[in-house]
Amino acid sequence: MIHSGSITDVNGIEAGHYTDEENKTGCTVILCKEGAVCGVDVRGAAPGTRETDLLRSENLVEEVHAVVLSGGSAFGLDSACGVMEYLRDKNIGLDTGYAKVPIVPAAVLYDFGVGSSSVYPTKENGYAACKNASSDSLSQGQVGAGTGATVGKALGPQYAQRGGIGTCSISLENGIVIAAVTAVNALGDILDEKGEIIAGAYNDGFMNIRQSSLRNAKMHGIKGANTTIGVLATNVRLTKVQANKLASICQDGIAVSIRPSHTMFDGDTYFALSTGKKEMEFTRLCTVAAMCVSQSIENAVRA
Repeated sequence: MIHSGSITDVNGIEAGHYTDEENKTGCTVILCKEGAVCGVDVRGAAPGTRETDLLRSENLVEEVHAVVLSGGSAFGLDSACGVMEYLRDKNIGLDTGYAKVPIVPAAVLYDFGVGSSSVYPTKENGYAACKNASSDSLSQGQVGAGTGATVGKALGPQYAQRGGIGTCSISLENGIVIAAVTAVNALGDILDEKGEIIAGAYNDGFMNIRQSSLRNAKMHGIKGANTTIGVLATNVRLTKVQANKLASICQDGIAVSIRPSHTMFDGDTYFALSTGKKEMEFTRLCTVAAMCVSQSIENAVRA
């Protein structure tokens, strides 16, 4: 059942944050040191990503060794270089014969409107996040990649509320675990499982962005200035094709909990990792995964 667990409930997954409280930015690393089959789905129209082409089903590499979620817009992709250095120092990576090359995809969100616009997660910060990583429960709220996150900006930044990063896990029979971590920095409102707004555009009450759009309200947005990014992990065995499909289904969890989502001003991106050898019917796995993503989004703003 759904609980307030962590993506680290999946065997083989470690996670850690680097948080810059002063400048309201940070990064989060999900480590899979033994390697994990990985897929990705990029649904927003303004993404900032790294190594996503490599994860296409038809391309060569099957496994990754970490995934990075970061603030700092495109500048924050530099944090993934620090994660590569950390893994290199641990002798972890794809063995090419001449060197072990860590495979580290990444996605970023835009958080400059909350903190400094000249400070962003660096290579050193990515390395620090790896040193902070463990199999302990991952902290939630305004930490790591969620430090400067906001939500409900569609009617103007003055009505926005703080976002954050959230995680949860679902444990099923036979030791199957499905878990997610999501950094929520959305243009839209955040809804709970009952469809009620719990965070978003607020002015003496929730303004309801979707209903406002029916009243000819002006929608505000800066290109790429939002974005929800995350990682789904499971110990269910997946092929790379299945991992990519699962990542696309994770976007359903975003669409359920964030409205509107996948806009021209969001870069919504989700990764899916498989670390284990458990067996589960794939359609059922996809259904539960979307629920897990949705719950992690709710946890992010509640935290």
